[in-house]
Formats: sequence, C-alpha cells, structure tokens
Amino acid sequence: MRMSYGSADVLHGIDLDIHHGEIFALLGPNGAGKTTTVEILEGFRRRSAGTVRVLGTDPARGGDAWRGRIGLVLQSWRDHRRWRVAELLTHFATYYPDPRDPADVLALVGLTEQAGQQVDRLSGGQRRRLDVALAIVGRPELLFLDEPTTGFDPEARRAFHELVERLARDEGVTVLLTTHDLAEAERLADRIAMLVNGRIRACGTPAELARRAAAEAEVRWTTPDGRARREHTADPSQLVWELHRDSGGPVADLEVRRPTLEDTYLHMVHRSEAAGAGAPPGEQRASQAPRSRTDRATATTGGQR
Repeated sequence: MRMSYGSADVLHGIDLDIHHGEIFALLGPNGAGKTTTVEILEGFRRRSAGTVRVLGTDPARGGDAWRGRIGLVLQSWRDHRRWRVAELLTHFATYYPDPRDPADVLALVGLTEQAGQQVDRLSGGQRRRLDVALAIVGRPELLFLDEPTTGFDPEARRAFHELVERLARDEGVTVLLTTHDLAEAERLADRIAMLVNGRIRACGTPAELARRAAAEAEVRWTTPDGRARREHTADPSQLVWELHRDSGGPVADLEVRRPTLEDTYLHMVHRSEAAGAGAPPGEQRASQAPRSRTDRATATTGGQR
C-alpha cells in the first residue's frame, strides 16, 4: 500500500497482515504515517496504489453492511453534544442488526451513573469512554482504537484494557490499536508493528522486538566485598553463569534488566532517523503469524513495489 500527496510519499509500500481475533498495535512517532494507514483501512482515505482488503472488502468500496462490521474509536469526536448519554447509545444501537444492550455497554465502560447526563457535560475521560461505548455497541468484528485511553485515570485504563482483552479472547474481535503509550501496547498487543518514515521497520511480539534490539541487557550484582557492580552485555545468560562459577555459589543482589519495548522503539526510531528515508537493515513485512488467536486474515494490505 502506498500513499502520496503530490510528490511527497507518506507510505512507502507497506505490507501488513492482521489476523482474526488478534490485538495488533501500530506504533510510530508523529508523522510516521499511522493516521494515514488507519484512515485508509477504515475507508476514510483513498490510497495512491496497492491492494487493501479489510474483512474481505476493499475499504474504498465498502458499503453500509461492511461498515456495520467495524467499530471506530477516533482521536477526537465533537458531534452529538446535546444528546444524553443513554439516548445517544440507544439511538446508535438501532443501526445494527444485533446490538448489545445499551445498559450493559454503559456498565462495561463505567458510565452507568452518567446515563442521563448531557454529552457536552461529560469530562474528557468520560467522553472517551462514551466513544468506546459507541464503537462496541454494534458487536463489531474489527475494532479500530486510535489513542483510546487518552484522558483515562489509571483505574479506568486498567478496566478498559480488561475489556479489550475480553472482546478479543471471548468474542474473537480483531483489534487494531494505535497508541503512544508503550506500556499499553506491551500489555495488550499480540504483535506490534513499528512504522517510521512511512515504512514498517519491525514487527513481532513485544518479546521478539526486544530481542532484536541492539540495546544490551544490564546485569547488576553485589560482589562478596560489598561493592555494587553493573555491566552491559549482549549475552546476559553467559555473564550470569560466569558470575555463579567464579563466586562458587549464589550471587548477591543479582538483577538482569533486558531491553524493554521502549528501548526497542527508541532504537528503531533513532536508527531510522539516522538512515534518512532509506529502509535500514531489518525492515520487514508485518505478516508473521501471531502466537495466539490465529484464525484467518482479517485485514491485509499489499504494497506495489
């Protein structure tokens, strides 16, 4: 899939497969092409070239029946200010053949007490929860979440994460998540793709991405004479073995800190920025099968090379 505006390329032929029942996170700095990618998949923007299929349909030609199978949580939504919360959700439910009970949805997102409140009187976090409620009331097969937990307090964020996991695990809902919250992506996603400068630079599970990072693990320990030591190494298992061998027993205060998703993300971004627009070594097609909930391809895109 490619996207250009005049002579400027925004997406440089990305290839992306997302599988049924998978929670897939798309990470990238501002300007990387995340919003453009998602808007093409949602049918809001026409691509310049390439093949795209979402739920088996080209989103550029998706009709009402196709749109009824997807749910959207956009970055911002300013409509329906004068509706009351329960009335708005009940109205939206009438557009779907088999909607959830609006009262149950309000309970799921923690808005039962605000059911009779006018939308424009909701707090930012409450409005975000309403966005989620509107997205799931129609029982979508595919759920797009664009920065979904902006404005959530920690308790609301945890409850939302549990809801997303339940939708994917129990109902087979496919989720495409864009977020700047790396901890959120690491917790929720089966697989993560890193989009930088309009290219997929890496894709895999959080653990796989961390293993690919050039960042070395840090090993900390205390020597027998009480000195705190630390060492960075690409092979922490070997260093730990050597410490046990040399000490002849347990190593005091031993701690191994492996590269995190944040380390991996920053490494990929910095390496790509240093390389400029060219694809650095390691760029790949985001099509490996996920480790869980794999059934059938739900969303695919193909780039014309």
